[in-house]
Amino acid sequence: MQFIDQAEIEVRAGKGGDGIVAFRREKYVPAGGPAGGNGGHGGSVMLEAVTHLQTLLDFQYARIFKGEDGKRGGPSNMTGASGADRVIQVPCGTVVLDAQTGELLGDLVEPGQQLLVAKGGKGGLGNKHFLSNSKRAPDYALPGLPGEERFLRLELKLLAEVGIIGQPNAGKSTLIATLSAARPKIADYPFTTLIPNLGVVRRPNGDGTVFADIPGLIAGAHLGAGLGHEFLRHIERTKVLIHLLDATGDDPLGAYETIQAELTAYGHGLGDRPQIVALNKVDALLPEDLETIQAQFPDSLTILTISAATGVGLEALLSHVWACLDTYNQDMQADPDPLLYVPI
Repeated sequence: MQFIDQAEIEVRAGKGGDGIVAFRREKYVPAGGPAGGNGGHGGSVMLEAVTHLQTLLDFQYARIFKGEDGKRGGPSNMTGASGADRVIQVPCGTVVLDAQTGELLGDLVEPGQQLLVAKGGKGGLGNKHFLSNSKRAPDYALPGLPGEERFLRLELKLLAEVGIIGQPNAGKSTLIATLSAARPKIADYPFTTLIPNLGVVRRPNGDGTVFADIPGLIAGAHLGAGLGHEFLRHIERTKVLIHLLDATGDDPLGAYETIQAELTAYGHGLGDRPQIVALNKVDALLPEDLETIQAQFPDSLTILTISAATGVGLEALLSHVWACLDTYNQDMQADPDPLLYVPI
């Protein structure tokens, strides 16, 4: 499946139906009066979040979405039928912006959540509406109003609670494949992962927690270098970050500092997000070499040692993750501000 996380579409609500001019004509009713009905309302266009979609791929092929026009009014004061609304399904986690102004219109997170993006036009008034003491036989009606038209930009931000970040070839894909049923591409060269991968990891109580493997970040990622700028937004919603470092690399401390600088420069609170730092591939090092690497980091920073390939240290890693998530949930109950951890 091709991973598409940005799209631009045009939405056009339906036009309201025209009102009509008509007069009541019945036997023995010589002055029946006006009887033209109003037009029906045009159909609106709405977005709805669903769980069975994971990308915005569908919008690469269909870019214009229209609501149905309202029907014109009828004689005998009959109102025309309203046009059907157009409901567009999008993945949960879709942010909706006005493509021309950049205005944030909505953030569809919960399944079934809907957002009205283009309102249908009102139906025109029939001549019955204009009956008055001075106008006993109005011979005019109003046309229906056009519906709203808008250009929208859709951006998908993955709904993962835990994000796995690090430089290319740090072992992120191996880690998510070991912890979950995800099967990302794994190879011994940088930038193997070109799209975010999702995996569900079971907690001790049986609940599932979504982990996201974010493609490798490099210096300048917040400015568009490498793949970082394309996928940094996918960790904006995460509650906890696992910062994975390659213990066999030339400079693990430098790699840590580079990623920290990129998170801070990108903004959206990523620099302050709770992190669990883990040295990966420790199975390939001698104990004394590992101690030398650990000694380079500040004493205030807790560094876990793991091997995603062999499973060493993964239980301790998950214990730290569950503890961080529990702390997050407690903080949210005490101060339920969704922007505290989940900026849009």
